[in-house]
Amino acid sequence: MGGVGGLTCPACGGPLAPWRSVPASDPSLPGMFALARCAACGSAVTLGPAPPDAYATGAYAARDPRLVRLAAPVLERFDRRRLALLQPFLAPGAAVLDVGAGRGRFVAGAARAGYAARGIEPSRRGVEAAARAGVALERAGWEDAVVAPGVLDAVCFWHVLEHLDAPGAAVERAAGWLRPGGVVLVGVPNLDSWQAWVGGDRWYHLDVPRHRVHFTPRGVDALLRRAGLEPLRAHHVLAEHNPFGLWQSAVSRATTTPSWLYHALKRNAPLRSRDAVITAAALPLAPVAALAELAAGLAGRGGTIAVLAVRR
Repeated sequence: MGGVGGLTCPACGGPLAPWRSVPASDPSLPGMFALARCAACGSAVTLGPAPPDAYATGAYAARDPRLVRLAAPVLERFDRRRLALLQPFLAPGAAVLDVGAGRGRFVAGAARAGYAARGIEPSRRGVEAAARAGVALERAGWEDAVVAPGVLDAVCFWHVLEHLDAPGAAVERAAGWLRPGGVVLVGVPNLDSWQAWVGGDRWYHLDVPRHRVHFTPRGVDALLRRAGLEPLRAHHVLAEHNPFGLWQSAVSRATTTPSWLYHALKRNAPLRSRDAVITAAALPLAPVAALAELAAGLAGRGGTIAVLAVRR
């Protein structure tokens, strides 16, 4: 052991050193939070425990976001893109597990595409919302999910690992669920991205204190290899989070509430505020941000990354 308080990097096992303090990303969780960074892979860790109500308040409160119906077709398209990343590795009827399945949208889409899809979700809110949409999820986290060894063709951790204090243990357990040749798809924010640099301590994807680990591509690669998986490819050009993430990160440098538009849509920030005026004035910059993020992705510095790894 070593590093800060005897801790080591959850991604690669390297030493952690004090790095910076950043404000909470959610106005419902005020305060400053210390980060430590790994000297080996560059990933970072949020120090101290997350508040016990972190997933029951603010942006995670049990209420529908504004414009939820308008967003539905866009979200469905994002889910199809995620499935497309997996499909070259899947035979018809392949067994797919989505870990941290949220409201079950991806599970439903994968089932419609002909796969034996299932999902696990630790929150009652997500499981109940999925049930209302006709999707049956198992209420479980990765630690207590009931999955037989060697039965799955694919496991998805889509923006889940950054929320875990022990992401390596989660991936290692999931690797045991896979058949030889099975794949893991990981989606995480990229601390080594252009938008992380633009956003600084107000980076849209920082999301402290809920995000426990802030990965770099080197960190994800090391994490997967330590679990006995072979990384195949990292995708940096992703429409789901990246263009909005860069634009929102830049705008947050001028607003009082970080990521004001995101929180306003989540009913977590007042609509009538100075931040609304600033955000409206910045809307014409959205196409510029999208082009800049495309350039970042092509340069291997996308704001979030999707990494595929195989069990040999």
